[in-house]
Amino acid sequence: YIHGKLERWEGAMSTKNYINLQATEFDGYIYRVMPLGRFYELFANKQNVLVRPSKWDDPFENFILNAPARLADGTIAKFAFNNDFYGQCWTRQTSSDAIWRIYSPDKTGVRVRTTIRNLLTGLQAPLGDWAHKQAFIGKVQYMGDRKLVEFGNKVFRGGLHVRALAETLLVKRNAFIHEREVRLLYLEKNKGKQDIYAYSVDPHALIDQIMIDPRLPLSDVNKVKDEIRRRTGFKGRIMRSLLYAPPKDMIFPIG
Repeated sequence: YIHGKLERWEGAMSTKNYINLQATEFDGYIYRVMPLGRFYELFANKQNVLVRPSKWDDPFENFILNAPARLADGTIAKFAFNNDFYGQCWTRQTSSDAIWRIYSPDKTGVRVRTTIRNLLTGLQAPLGDWAHKQAFIGKVQYMGDRKLVEFGNKVFRGGLHVRALAETLLVKRNAFIHEREVRLLYLEKNKGKQDIYAYSVDPHALIDQIMIDPRLPLSDVNKVKDEIRRRTGFKGRIMRSLLYAPPKDMIFPIG
């Protein structure tokens, strides 16, 4: 197994911990759809929860760190870091029928909104001097099989440093390009069999908007809004998605 020390990597957190992102995108909005019960847990527990990539739905996830590696002397070895990352998936897609159907199967879920910078800052806050080596956020790149292999062949050319390890979790097959994913990533060695990493957050500082599932009947929307206000004390905007609403002024002339 490839153990040992990761190569020393230093850099300003303001840029080096953002991967595949331009500085102009740091304050861009990102979204996450979740069941209403999990949303309430976020506010009640004041914790954001990341999971190991092995728990993600796509069995091809983390394929680089799960594959054999060839060392400089020709020896074939396996990475010892393949289970040391935890992640959380967000999207830049403001409106998506597929995302609502996948992540809100009972039609009562909510979409929360934050910014890329806000999400990473919350993860970095309790880490202190280790933040630049443990916390990353990045935009997923989508590739065909040939490009994925090419990526795997060059990602560690600059050495086995933590940023390169994080980059391996930011590639997916083209079949998922509709997700427009952004991933929050955390590296923690020696977590054993723990499949989740939970850290403290202020949900009111993290979340600035809540959107209710567009399939929820209009008759229930105000009840859900009132319940959210009562159980969380959220002061920001709560709206129902208009994904399925017809365009305004949809009156067409005849003749």
